Amino acid sequence: MRRSSTLARQVLLVRVGRRDGDLHGGSDLSMPEHRYADRPRRRNGLTRAEVASIVPVSPALGPTTPVDDDAAMSIPLLPGERTVARRLKFAVVNACTLSSLMLGMLAIFLAMQGEVRVAALFLIACVIFDGLDGALARKFGVASPFGAQMDSLADMCSFGLAAPVVVYASLAGSVSTPAAAVACALVAACAAIRLARFNVSPKDGRFFCGVPTTMAAAVLALTVAIGLPVPGIVLVAGVALLAFAMVSSFPYAKLARLVKLPPWLWLAPVIGALIDIRLTFALIVVGYLVSGPVLWLRQRRTA
Repeated sequence: MRRSSTLARQVLLVRVGRRDGDLHGGSDLSMPEHRYADRPRRRNGLTRAEVASIVPVSPALGPTTPVDDDAAMSIPLLPGERTVARRLKFAVVNACTLSSLMLGMLAIFLAMQGEVRVAALFLIACVIFDGLDGALARKFGVASPFGAQMDSLADMCSFGLAAPVVVYASLAGSVSTPAAAVACALVAACAAIRLARFNVSPKDGRFFCGVPTTMAAAVLALTVAIGLPVPGIVLVAGVALLAFAMVSSFPYAKLARLVKLPPWLWLAPVIGALIDIRLTFALIVVGYLVSGPVLWLRQRRTA
């Protein structure tokens, strides 16, 4: 009886409290309603302000915060002093980059018309202009992020697209079309990966991480130009191997380090080229590709 009377009193108190809360606009007994009202939001770890902040916005609507057009337009393409002389030097450097791009386009057009060896010579000219723009930019003191991005885009067009097209045209008729297409597509894909990785990776003054796209394009262009007397399937395998070498982590020496080699090492390729240029070229390419894994193993042993 005591328990039942106590329970009845509690029920009466709750009912009276709810009526008082309705009349007076809130009481301590009305707090449970607010506590459970936020349960779905708290269960997901979000408050009402956080839910409002992540509500999707229609793409047709403009940004809520104003954009400072003056700040966006104040970033110069040529950092530093903007004199007439520096602007002319900057224009010359970027003209070399655009020349490499246009020569790559001409190589594609010539390859489509069947002039494969002439197209390969245009690719070699692309390599020359690609090296010239960087050297001039450093010499003139007009290196800039804009020039670096321009160079990367031109390399993708000339060495990532034009070089595979020229190689594909040279392989037509000697190997199956799907095999040539897959090998050349690998060159394009690996060139894009190589250039993107180079743009975001820290630079090493001694070695390249993987074969650079310029070197790969030069090897492909010279292979087509001199016409190596090897079976088509061997050429396809070599093209695929060169593509994978571009995205490998093997260290390859830069030209500045190769120049410091003993003179007798430079004399051997010259004599070999006078005897048989094709065989000498093939040996040099194989030696350069093998040097990456050899240096990698040497670094692991000394580490």
